Amino acid sequence: MVFDMSVNIDSELIDNELPAVVDGEILANQRRRGMFFVSLAVAGVGFALTLQIALNANFAVQEMNLDGYHQGILEAFRESCGIFAFILLALLAGLAEPIIGAIVLVFLAVGLGSYCFVPAPVSPWMEHFPWLVVASMVWSQGLHIWMPLPNSMTLAMSEPGRAGRNLGVVSAAGAAGSAVGLAVAITLTYFHWLPIRPLYIVAGAAALVAAVACIGIPRGIKVPGNKLVFRWKYWLFYMMNFLEGWRKQIFMAFAGYFLVKKYGTPLETMLLLYLIIQCISWVISPFVGRLIDRIGERKILVFYYASLTFVFVGYSQIQHAYLLYALFILDSAFFACTMAMTTYVNRIAPPCDHTATLSMGVAINHVAAVAMPFVGAWIWEHYGYQWVFYLGVIGAAASVGLVLLLPRHKPAI
Repeated sequence: MVFDMSVNIDSELIDNELPAVVDGEILANQRRRGMFFVSLAVAGVGFALTLQIALNANFAVQEMNLDGYHQGILEAFRESCGIFAFILLALLAGLAEPIIGAIVLVFLAVGLGSYCFVPAPVSPWMEHFPWLVVASMVWSQGLHIWMPLPNSMTLAMSEPGRAGRNLGVVSAAGAAGSAVGLAVAITLTYFHWLPIRPLYIVAGAAALVAAVACIGIPRGIKVPGNKLVFRWKYWLFYMMNFLEGWRKQIFMAFAGYFLVKKYGTPLETMLLLYLIIQCISWVISPFVGRLIDRIGERKILVFYYASLTFVFVGYSQIQHAYLLYALFILDSAFFACTMAMTTYVNRIAPPCDHTATLSMGVAINHVAAVAMPFVGAWIWEHYGYQWVFYLGVIGAAASVGLVLLLPRHKPAI
């Protein structure tokens, strides 16, 4: 699932546990070392998480024999960890971020690796489904607590004027880890060296490497207090996040599952689709960012949600697997357009409100992300898969109407 939260931290959060500075050189060495280990940790998480996402649909159908109802319930439980993460991060305020990172990434490693050992059901009663839910919540909780930490640690270790560059380096490390993860999985499955279950051990091992990397990060970086503040003047941003959580989670919970369940899409094909998505994202993300600066958020988001409306219509009506593969790629590749929601906050809110506003947006997004799989599971069971994707049509179309309320021709600051 996708969870992003900006956290403002300055260099004062590197406390007296670090060695004294001699002509600025020792602190510079600490920063370089810290950036290396943050990048290594992010690459390891990228490797592990991309494997999980790519394997998820085939594991659910081929190994666990989940129907649409149980798939939706599983996703809802998994996404609920995003809400708990806000509470846990507030309780952890003031503790060393690298230590927290190491601990929660062990949870990620254990949860992913345990998928290898969750027993397959032997009857329609899904007697082992609770074990799958527990394993999913273990890794998901670890991941959701981890997600805001790399950005905050990077900002804390950045010299003035270098924060953006360092964030770019860390982001590139995550993308590289994702690409390597997909390449490894494609190689192992193409040559039939590993079946699907042991691949989760590989993912868990990558997460464990990331946990060890956190030990090398300077420990003077503390978890900041995390505020959730609701302000009526930002209602449009909150509603955009709610509808994005609605739309996105229908796709995340059911789109890949649908391709495997209905069309028998093999694991090798799903891995290839995600590799194509990753490559497209590398190319278009910088372009989309520049386009937002040039033409503003309104046009970008209208295009995004109008396109996704047709994508969901296609999912409900098209019966050709290869056309559905194309829609699957487009839906994921267009996700870069959601950057426009962040730049919208940059334009409407003063800097002192940025973190609280973005955090509230993420929280509201997760409310929808938890609710929609439950609703979709019930609809799939009683009315069929088409109506689940009609629900996505409604969410995307409502988003078009909402973003039309954004100001015209006002690029982000």
